[in-house]
Amino acid sequence: MKNDVIFLLIILSSLNIKAQESEITTYYFIRHAEKVRTDSTNTNPNLAEKGLSRAKNWATVFKNVNLNLVYSTNYNRTLQTASPTAKSKNLEIQFYNPKDLFSEDFKLKTTGKTVLVVGHSDTTPLFVNKILGEEKYSAIDDSNNSSLYIVTILNTEISDILLKIEH
Repeated sequence: MKNDVIFLLIILSSLNIKAQESEITTYYFIRHAEKVRTDSTNTNPNLAEKGLSRAKNWATVFKNVNLNLVYSTNYNRTLQTASPTAKSKNLEIQFYNPKDLFSEDFKLKTTGKTVLVVGHSDTTPLFVNKILGEEKYSAIDDSNNSSLYIVTILNTEISDILLKIEH
């Protein structure tokens, strides 16, 4: 009996050490919400009313998620989409370069964290693909502002899921 208890303690101790060595990184990727489309020459539009409402809804979706960081490209529509969630978490929005996805600097800053990344119809799936190391997802249809990609990295294991969160 005493040997069984000692053996059990050793196993529990080793499991605890293993859990402490494990590092979990979780990324939540969304495309910006609906933008104003009245001026096709405007390359930096704001969100439309529907988009502002969706941005607030994203904050509700992430209410129970313990985010450490919120990233966005430096465009009105992505910043306005990220803002309600960042404010609700008391986080400052960090910028990433959509031409340098999953850079070494980004990896270093986000490893072991839970991160929201707000991007665009083309960059969001590309960013996910870069992390996965495969061409799994194609560009998001221009009418789709409801996709949520979740990528989890546990040590060297990567898993992903794509959800549709309606407004």
